[in-house]
Amino acid sequence: MSRFRALLVLPVLSLLGGCNLVILDPAGDMAMQQRDLIVLATVLMLVIVLPVMALTVWFAWRYRKGNDAPYEPDWDHSMKIELVVWAAPLAIIIALGSVTWVATHMLDPYRPLDRIAAGKPVPEESRPLEVEVVALDWKWLFFYPEYGVATVNELAAPVDRPITFRITASSVMNSFFIPALAGQIYAMPGMETKLHAVVNRAGVYDGLSANYSGAGFSGMRFKFHGMSDEAFADWIANVREKGSDLTRPVYEQLERPSENVAPIYYAGFPDDLYNRILNMCVDPAKMCMGEMMAIDREGGLGLAGIHNVLPHDKGSADAEKPSAILAPRPGYLASLCTDDDPFGLTAGFAGSASPEALNLPATPISANSVPVTAKPANI
Repeated sequence: MSRFRALLVLPVLSLLGGCNLVILDPAGDMAMQQRDLIVLATVLMLVIVLPVMALTVWFAWRYRKGNDAPYEPDWDHSMKIELVVWAAPLAIIIALGSVTWVATHMLDPYRPLDRIAAGKPVPEESRPLEVEVVALDWKWLFFYPEYGVATVNELAAPVDRPITFRITASSVMNSFFIPALAGQIYAMPGMETKLHAVVNRAGVYDGLSANYSGAGFSGMRFKFHGMSDEAFADWIANVREKGSDLTRPVYEQLERPSENVAPIYYAGFPDDLYNRILNMCVDPAKMCMGEMMAIDREGGLGLAGIHNVLPHDKGSADAEKPSAILAPRPGYLASLCTDDDPFGLTAGFAGSASPEALNLPATPISANSVPVTAKPANI
């Protein structure tokens, strides 16, 4: 009966043949090195795990009831056992720590590639393929700045050519992952992460999001095509032929949540679109994060916005003098000036209602005398 049951299990086991162990059989050198690290770490740990599992079964059998094993109730110590129990795990930890420390630096996703395969350094004349990646809800947008094209949910690259990914997101945090190419790396709004990789074998591979990001997460998948140089050139030409222009209004429509999106081609896009997505200012009415950080770095618009800065001790007698505003003391940003609102009164100064209260001139300040560096509606 037991043999018959075993035969019944065989068809079920045969279904495992459909599993794609892509992690253990990747198509890119970075993923191969990561696979080797996983295998090595697993083997080192099995050096301890397997003997422990075997000894557990042996002890249960050796000291079972009714066996002739020696009975030593007063035994309490063995130097040999102590050496094995402590020395073996310590050796494994030292080996794992050394390997991990080296691999952490060698496989850093921000580190440019120094080889395209084992024993094959990157050719000096080779120029990395730059791909700008944006995680949308719930789809992937890829820019090819070198070729001026963009795609949705489809990615391609030539075999043995280094790839530099610049990765960000439009809203929530996500994770960019092509198992056959390299490990996953996060995509975050307002931030940029990088990944360097290479594909060594032509084929079509799965890409996905490895971080749950909402209702359409399960459909946030795409195909990555590893191609020859000629096939990649044909693919770029096909994108240009079939694609339309990815203008800002088109992007605003694309950015809206949608699920299970089929591949889309774009034959052109504004040169600054990716940077505006990264800086969260695709809408021209919004101030870019880079501008905000530049303002902060200058202490609140710096000299260009000196009339917008009030001293902290504004209640003192010196604060009522015009010279107090220019004094090199700690200050804070009270409001921003524009041509329409030269004194920044729309936003409102703290405790002030008129230019006279601040000892400012009664005539409006022109744009030539005070540079306008920000839009008050977004501060």
